[in-house]
Order: sequence, then structure tokens, then C-alpha cells
Amino acid sequence: MPEVESLRQFLVERCVGHAIAGVNLAAISALKTYDPPLEALAGAVVMDVARHGKWLALDAGGTFLVFHLARAGWVRWRDQLPDTPPRPGKGPLALRVRLDDDSGFELTEAGTQRKLAVHVVADPSQIDAIATLGPDPLADDFTAEVLAKILATAGRAQLKGVLRDQRLIAGIGNAYSDEILHAARLSPFQPANGLDQPAVTALTEVIRAELTGAIERAAGLAAKDLKGEKKSGMRVHGRTGKPCPVCGDTVREVSYATSSLQYCPTCQTGGKLLADRRMSRLLK
Repeated sequence: MPEVESLRQFLVERCVGHAIAGVNLAAISALKTYDPPLEALAGAVVMDVARHGKWLALDAGGTFLVFHLARAGWVRWRDQLPDTPPRPGKGPLALRVRLDDDSGFELTEAGTQRKLAVHVVADPSQIDAIATLGPDPLADDFTAEVLAKILATAGRAQLKGVLRDQRLIAGIGNAYSDEILHAARLSPFQPANGLDQPAVTALTEVIRAELTGAIERAAGLAAKDLKGEKKSGMRVHGRTGKPCPVCGDTVREVSYATSSLQYCPTCQTGGKLLADRRMSRLLK
């Protein structure tokens, strides 16, 4: 979410006040709606760019271009877009948005999986994944009391899974849940309802500090540099086998079918290693 918020700020600075000259779809699979059509965006002035969890919503005069970048998607800004329209199905390009000064941005997706999602709607809340989002952890009303209710309702669900669940808390995701749990010195397998009130209060403060810190580090960076900044700021996520910058212990990993988590045994699990399988518990 910090990178998505930084992208939002980047697009606000460059798009608001400009009219959309045209939108070209290069990956048919990316577009999830048909009414209104993409053509409805042409000629409309960009009024704002909002964030809903990890979704971005570009307000084009009451018609919204809403997109989710998924794991391998990104925004590529161009001060001068090519004159020729993109060829469908060629390369990573999914969508191109041209502004009235011929600048604009492209949505791209690396790899073979196609999960980047683009919607054109009259209201972002028409998208089920947005309508069911939990509270935003950077909102003023995201308090320790709110988090306590979320954790109590989750019961014995693992804390890592609760922080990642967009229906419970919007926008944290896999990478920053690792970083938050490391900073809070909590095991990713800690039962959600196992924290007392002081621990919940501390976790609330860590969530806000980790996310706002990442946004501040990314301030002023070009879109192309945001992913590099994200990686450079990580203490445990994506650092399996490297020393923990806090205690020096080796960062460990638990792998799942489509993702993995990283943690420090000394900082988070009392020195115990977590079994590397989906339904694991602390090794005895």
C-alpha cells in the first residue's frame, strides 16, 4: 500500500487538470467491465486520483478508471507517449492512457500470470473488492480499539493472515505485514486474539509508523524508482538467509504455494523456528 499511495501522489501531480485524449487497451484480459466503455473516458478532465486499499481510482469527471496492479503490475509514466497505438497481446503492456499534452501512463504486467485488473465504473464502490475492504490503517479513525475488535473477531486465526486480509484491514499486504510483525516483535503465527490491550496498542502504533515511514521514504521519487525504494527499506521481507539488522540472527522463511513470509527467530519467536508448511505451528 505505501507504494500505491506514492503512485497516487505521483499521478495526482501529473494528471489532475488534464483531459484524457485517449485510452488504448493492449491486454484484453485486464479489462473487467464493459459499461461504461473505455471510450467514455476520452475528453474527460481528470479531477482526482484516489486510493482504496491497494486500488487506484482516477476520477474523470464522474467516470472512474479503477485499477489494481496485483503482484506483477506497475505504472510506467512517459512524458511523451508513442504516436502509434500499442499492439494487443505484445509484451507486458496492458493499458495506455494518453493526456492532452501527449504525456501519460501505461499499466504493465510482468510474467505469465495475468491478474492486473482494470474497471471503468460510475462509482468505485460498484467493485466488490472495494466495497468489502476493511478500514484503512492510515485513517484517523483506525484506533487501537478498532484493531482490538478486528483481532477479537478473527479469533485464533494467525496474525499474519489477519494483517494480509483486505476484508479486515485494507492495504497492508504480504511484504509490510512481515515488516510490521518484525517491528512489533510478534510471531506471524501468533493467534489474533492472543494479544492483551497494551500489545494491541503497540501493534496499532507500529502499523502506522511502518506504513507512514515507507511513504515518507518514497516521497518525490519517480514511479520507476518506487519498487527499488521498497526493497531497500525492508528488514526481513525478501531477505531470507541474511542477517537481521536488529539482532544479527539469520532471517528465516516459511514458503506457501504462491507466497512466502520472512521473520527473525530471535526478534519474533523466542529463537524457535517455524515449520515450513502451510498448517505449521512452532516446532517443539
